Amino acid sequence: MPSYDSSRGRFRLADQHIAVLGHLADRETPPDELAQPLAELQHIGLVGPEGELSPLLIDLVGAFADPMVMIRVEVTGEHGAVNHGMIVGQEAVIAHDGWPGEEESEYVSVEPARLVWELARLVNLRDIKPVELPVARVETTMGVLDAAFVALGDTPGIELVEAASLARKAIAEAGGPAEPALYVFADLVAALNCTWRVTTAWDTKQDGERAAAIRALAVWDCGRLGYWIRERPEEPILPGQVGPDTELHLVRAGSGELWDQLADLLPDVEDLMVEPEEPEESAKP
Repeated sequence: MPSYDSSRGRFRLADQHIAVLGHLADRETPPDELAQPLAELQHIGLVGPEGELSPLLIDLVGAFADPMVMIRVEVTGEHGAVNHGMIVGQEAVIAHDGWPGEEESEYVSVEPARLVWELARLVNLRDIKPVELPVARVETTMGVLDAAFVALGDTPGIELVEAASLARKAIAEAGGPAEPALYVFADLVAALNCTWRVTTAWDTKQDGERAAAIRALAVWDCGRLGYWIRERPEEPILPGQVGPDTELHLVRAGSGELWDQLADLLPDVEDLMVEPEEPEESAKP
């Protein structure tokens, strides 16, 4: 069920509610399959009986109607994948937070100057002082990673040391990297808190034509073993692009470096496809 907090401009909305708002903003009647979410929005007063949108929705609807940058954040952990993100509009920036197992996400306005801070919050970037490790780079394949996950999946709830031992055995049998990278990789898999991917997309100009621009970053959060950027397979990954023989490259990165890389995902003003303003008609004599 949708809800909102007018005191802080927060909304809890599912994708179907956003779809309803999109139709109404375009002065279209939502299709029959959206009748229930439309009724829910009307029940809480965000939509009037004739499809009128509440003034509280101005920033949110405006950002969706004319976005300059779309930011998607996918965090995969114990409860599966949870989607977050931001919409950078002409007049407002809207962030949305998902929750494991819930259809609704929380939407709230964000100050444009705090874009990088908000991105760091969405991925839970922390100032970690990780333990020392013998290597800062691991190169293997996705098939080896799958073998380690299968080994750990067969014995849920085991202690970290035992998990690392099981992962080490599975990785070695699957043809993983030589020591000491094998040792480190097994520890990373066992200590993995979550993985996160951030993708930014916007319209730009290429050879004078409108074109889509995409930047992305994928990271493993391994707790006390630190952050590891997944260089390969390189983001963004298309469906069917990754198989057992696909290279997997992980390189260690500090919190400060990741902060800079998150900032680099955002386009500069000159990167954006900015429509020229219509010239004002000169006053007639």
